[in-house]
Amino acid sequence: MRVVFVHGACVRDGDWWWHLTSEALRERGITSVAPALPSCGEVDRPAGANGPGLTEDVAAVRAALAGSDEPTLVVGHSYGGIVASEAAVGVPSVRHMVYVSSYLPEPGESLSTFGAPEPPPFLDFDPERGTFGAVPQLFAETFVQDCSQEIAREGAARLVRQTIAVLQQPVRQVAWPDLPTTYVVCTDDRGTPAAAQRRFSRRAGQVVDVPTGHHPFLSQPQTIADILTGLS
Repeated sequence: MRVVFVHGACVRDGDWWWHLTSEALRERGITSVAPALPSCGEVDRPAGANGPGLTEDVAAVRAALAGSDEPTLVVGHSYGGIVASEAAVGVPSVRHMVYVSSYLPEPGESLSTFGAPEPPPFLDFDPERGTFGAVPQLFAETFVQDCSQEIAREGAARLVRQTIAVLQQPVRQVAWPDLPTTYVVCTDDRGTPAAAQRRFSRRAGQVVDVPTGHHPFLSQPQTIADILTGLS
């Protein structure tokens, strides 16, 4: 069994965000990968008005999924749930979809479908340049308040501007209705409130609550490894 982890918006270096849980899984004989997302500037083309968007992110994750015949759990975090939902369609190796404080879309839905009337204060939008990003000064208290100061510093160093078009680009098809699906609700999340997560979780077959902030794979990696091991 292996895990493919799809990171959230406005960050780079999925391997780092996933590294603590990856280590815990490795001790249990489970391998994992965290593909780069082009819309976050993780390829040759920079994010921006003419930069890569959801289509390129889906293709990158789909390539990672297709790179092995090993039975696979797909873990989508936050925006990563949008990407994972379409990328996993029709991939025979995928056995289970896991959404962690994540958007869980139906076909035709996009991030903007779920947006609040007013933009949250912890995100910054620059339509002229075609990017958006997390406000660095609010990152620690919003997204990693239950992590160590070292993790908060290292996470802040990995914030990036992302192509703003991903907010409007809808998924065309989704894998989760045809697969076992688990939603992990992060009950202390300050970025995606638990109430919003619970609305998404109604689409999943199984729901697990964890008392964490937005990044439980950093604050409680053993807990996330336990959940995933139980699904493998």
